[in-house]
Amino acid sequence: MFVAHTPDQKKAMLAAAGVASFDELIAGLPRELVRPPLRLPGSMSEMELVRHMEELAARDHLAHSYLGAGAYEHFVPTSVWALALRGEFATAYTPYQAEASQGTLQSIFEFQSLVAELFKMDVANASMYDGASAAAEACLVAAKHTGRAEVLVPDTVHPQTRQVIETYLAHSGARVVRVPTPSGVLEPAVLAKHLGPQTAALLVQTPNFFGNLEINVAELSDQVHKAGGLLIASAYPVSLGLLTPPGDYGADIAVAEGQSLGLPLAYGGPYLGLFACRNELIRKMPGRVVGQTVDKEGRRAFVLTLQAREQHIRREKATSNICTNQALCALASTIYLSLVGKSGFQKLAELNFQKAHYAREVLAKRGFAPAFDHPFFNEFTVRCPAPPEKIIEKLAAKRVLAGHALGYYHPDRKDQLLVCVTEIKTKADIDQFGEQMAEAAR
Repeated sequence: MFVAHTPDQKKAMLAAAGVASFDELIAGLPRELVRPPLRLPGSMSEMELVRHMEELAARDHLAHSYLGAGAYEHFVPTSVWALALRGEFATAYTPYQAEASQGTLQSIFEFQSLVAELFKMDVANASMYDGASAAAEACLVAAKHTGRAEVLVPDTVHPQTRQVIETYLAHSGARVVRVPTPSGVLEPAVLAKHLGPQTAALLVQTPNFFGNLEINVAELSDQVHKAGGLLIASAYPVSLGLLTPPGDYGADIAVAEGQSLGLPLAYGGPYLGLFACRNELIRKMPGRVVGQTVDKEGRRAFVLTLQAREQHIRREKATSNICTNQALCALASTIYLSLVGKSGFQKLAELNFQKAHYAREVLAKRGFAPAFDHPFFNEFTVRCPAPPEKIIEKLAAKRVLAGHALGYYHPDRKDQLLVCVTEIKTKADIDQFGEQMAEAAR
């Protein structure tokens, strides 16, 4: 599948760069960075290596994390990955000979069904790379469907998601129009000033990047639809155990980062993009779609369907360049949702909601005033009596991740800290966190 460059190709590339060799190409790099010595210890026996790895592992101490901002620490039952990493799952690859891979196809079909039910949408695909790429693909779908060039992205959308969207749209003929949100949510009156004949879609994230719920989302949906555009809803899956799902407030496309559904933080990935839409957009939806049918003997069977949209058939005319999916992560999320169940998922959301609200009260009593008065789920913004970066640094030394300093992406919010509390935290944890925050602010 992946073929190395031939000597002639290498020679042509070097000539185009105006150098005679690879060494000449990298001659400008600091000498200490070019082929540095690896400083590896001598070889070890298996027994010695096990002891060495145990000693390294003993240096690690788990931190108490109140950091969210798009990646969330949730409890993952041991059974999720005990099942997902069974050999028949872990060794399976994307089904090129699809109908010979009935087990893989069934797991994807079940995943699609759960995502569609979670979002209250008509259909879901087999998954995207992550939440940001799912949002970007949704913007491309909207631009193609409407024939318009502007995608409205409020400042309450995750900054990294907005950056990915801008990259995706850069050469597509469409463009991002940023919508200011000084109050911490998108106001209908502000949206009205940005809607126009070129509006392809509005992307609304709720809960948004500041943790606030976009409580006007139904009104925002009506506004963009009256203007001839689509509504793209970016949701936090766990919040849907309590909050209204995108399909119920008129979303045309719903996307999400699926990491919170059974995936570990894992230093930022691999994660899982969720993508669902209304039936009329299914032929424009990116990625794979598994359908259910019957074989010639009338038995339940699964197939890859609507493949004419995909790049291996339509090439440059394809809906999208994505030609695979995050199958193992999608499988883990399917197992997670199946194990948690409907009532368990609702209880999970309630715990997140209750503990985060208690935490905000605790911090407010210690001088960290809420930055907004809007409703929130499990993440909220506070104003710090000292620079947030200093507080984060002091608590990091105590193995506590205090949150995300909003000034990093929003210079006008330099005194604000985004704090997340999930079901993992106990009352004692939160009380101790309040004391540590107060001490760090002195």
